[in-house]
Amino acid sequence: MRKRLLVGLLIGVALLAAGCASSANASSVTPPGTTPQSISNLEGNYNQTTGLWVTGQGEVTVVPDLAVLSMGIEAQAPTVEQAMDEATTSMNRVMNALRANGVADRDIKTQWFNIYPVRRWTDEGQEVLIGYRVTNMVNAKIRDVEATGRIIDQVAQAGGDLTRIQGVSFTVDDPSQYYGEARQKAVADAQAKAQQLAALAGVSLGRPFYISESGGFVPIPRDYRMMEGGAPPTPISPGETEITLTVQMAFAIE
Repeated sequence: MRKRLLVGLLIGVALLAAGCASSANASSVTPPGTTPQSISNLEGNYNQTTGLWVTGQGEVTVVPDLAVLSMGIEAQAPTVEQAMDEATTSMNRVMNALRANGVADRDIKTQWFNIYPVRRWTDEGQEVLIGYRVTNMVNAKIRDVEATGRIIDQVAQAGGDLTRIQGVSFTVDDPSQYYGEARQKAVADAQAKAQQLAALAGVSLGRPFYISESGGFVPIPRDYRMMEGGAPPTPISPGETEITLTVQMAFAIE
């Protein structure tokens, strides 16, 4: 009787060991270090990145209502004090010319100011200090766009030979009022592209599951550099500019 019980126990242990080995072999199909939960997450991420991805663009043409003038003074003299005096005197005249033409102080912003030594090399190969250069540049917003040419002329006259005009750009003071129309055009463009691609591929287009917006208004620069007494062309025309928005959309495929 005891022998029968012992044999039965041995058989049970053997069957239990075989079952554990079978379970271990079955679980070996899972990649090392990957759990069933992580596989599920990977599948979910993969599903989120599938679909039909397109980019749409919307553009609205407007007339600029703001000119931004980048200009200032550059003076050079044997000493820092002399260069500073010349630059300050000319810059005060320029600022007065701007104010006299309706440019508010809040619309005038210093772009950069620097003082640096000016050196040259002699025939003997030595570097010699010959003076100092003072540069004072500002950005001025001109809200009366039609007066831009006149203001540039008067600023150049006020600053004299020290005047430096880097350029003028035209922009829209409040472009946000045009973003709605540009956004509608961008989305419509993306949807039209997605529908065409789905039809060409022979699939049905589902709902969008991803939308991203980028881009925006870019001002149009006009380069009117003035060096050593040159004169900018007048009149200056702002023309037209474009407010552009870009959207990226992803659609499910059914």
